[in-house]
Amino acid sequence: MPALLTPLRQIFDRPWLLAVLAAVVSAGLLLAASLGLAVQQMNRDESAQMNAQGERFRERLEQVFGELRQGVDTLQAQTLRGCDAAMKTALQEVGLRSRFIYEAAYVDGTQACSNRGGERVIQPQRAADIQGPTYRYWLNTSAEPNDNLAALMLGRGPFLVSTSRGHLTDVVDLPPGGSLLVLLDHGSRAVPVLGPAQQWPPSADWPPRSHNALLEMPDKLIYRMPTRSPDYQLVLIAPRANPPLRLDGPLWLLFPVSLVLACCIGWLTLQWIERRRSMRSALQQALRRGELQVLYQPIFELASRRCVGAEALVRWRRHDGSLTSPDLFIPMAENTGQIRQITDFVLQRVLEQLGHVLRANRQLYVSVNLAACDVMAPRIGLVAARLLARHRVSATQIAFEVTERGLIDVVVARDNLQALRASGHPVLIDDFGTGYCSLSYLQTLPVDCLKIDKAFIDALGHDAASSGVAPYIIRMAHSLHLRVIAEGIECEAQALLLSSEGVNYGQGWLFAQPLSAQQFIALITRSRAMPAGNP
Repeated sequence: MPALLTPLRQIFDRPWLLAVLAAVVSAGLLLAASLGLAVQQMNRDESAQMNAQGERFRERLEQVFGELRQGVDTLQAQTLRGCDAAMKTALQEVGLRSRFIYEAAYVDGTQACSNRGGERVIQPQRAADIQGPTYRYWLNTSAEPNDNLAALMLGRGPFLVSTSRGHLTDVVDLPPGGSLLVLLDHGSRAVPVLGPAQQWPPSADWPPRSHNALLEMPDKLIYRMPTRSPDYQLVLIAPRANPPLRLDGPLWLLFPVSLVLACCIGWLTLQWIERRRSMRSALQQALRRGELQVLYQPIFELASRRCVGAEALVRWRRHDGSLTSPDLFIPMAENTGQIRQITDFVLQRVLEQLGHVLRANRQLYVSVNLAACDVMAPRIGLVAARLLARHRVSATQIAFEVTERGLIDVVVARDNLQALRASGHPVLIDDFGTGYCSLSYLQTLPVDCLKIDKAFIDALGHDAASSGVAPYIIRMAHSLHLRVIAEGIECEAQALLLSSEGVNYGQGWLFAQPLSAQQFIALITRSRAMPAGNP
């Protein structure tokens, strides 16, 4: 396994290679997304076109059926019967007045005549496809490729009217491979009026639950057209086209923009890696040069306002005087593993600077923050034991603070924290309420004190949703027999309210800002009397 990891480390240690890889991957993703958008737009356009076409079909077919019904109603209403000259004239007038009636005929058992003169008189060769109370419908009466043959025929009494294929194709622009179907028998049977026969039903789960007029299927589009007659339905079916991808309008910009964005991502990745490498190297040099310094945030007992200890804070002041925020270099140090060196440095510096003060004030303590890597391993206990023996300081005077977010594996963390506590070190949970440490876990952890995050302290006395969190944490801590430290106290009202709620200790700018070792020693010197007990 290590043999495999070595080449990978070598690859990922090359900023340009990582930048190119990030650019290629992002280009692929962006281009795929652009292509997906283009295809989606094409499908939307196809559906919109089919929707509009189906609506035109419905309107025109209603006109065709309406004129056929009107024509046969006119013939049925007259008193003429037979095939005399008056009948032929009446048939011709009906054909001339209608745009869609190709042939009007009178057919009884003995004679037949048509407005077409001596041409073939339409006569149905089978029973009507639709036998309504008033009208009879014949659909697709002949399969012969002749535009003059009837595509739709309507009958009432002895009269027949029909529209030819030629008339019908003039009013409906059928898409390639599409078909106009008439659905009979409550949709169970489909008769093609125009176009080839289609599989019916089109899917195993037909009819669909959707009531939309346009149904989109993977291989076809189906447009259902409501009609005024309950005897039939009209359906337009067209296969889904696979046209070449066309990037109309602003879509053509997606691909060049994707490539530009991919290049930008690659460049930003390179800058980020170089910056991290630069900061990692700078932090390593800062450790060697002594640019890191430890400040001390005093912790006071709220009841007596006496200093009982301090929290050690690491700060990075570069050689040019600029200050690098811990929020920037601490997470980076945790990711690179340098946080162990920083923790060891803080421990060593605390004991070097305050060892004599701690020996002289056995009830004074300093807390040191632990990263997740030290919470999940027993290393820090060994380091602390060695340094404490060298400086002759009690383990009870060095407390360790862990955050809820650092408790990645509660079981492992519990064992390691228990080992620290068994050695005499107090254990504090820092920023409590901002992580994911449940009450059931908290009950099993070897903890001496909870530190309430500043955000909940700031909400005290306000109508914010989090204003009740701090009192809840205080009551919970008391039920578990834990001490409480409130962080970020900035005004007297907060201190009084927290004290009335039973909070033991507090820290914040109300009492003191982070102090250097000399300033902290001066503070302790001014107040020699230490309160009984410590976290």
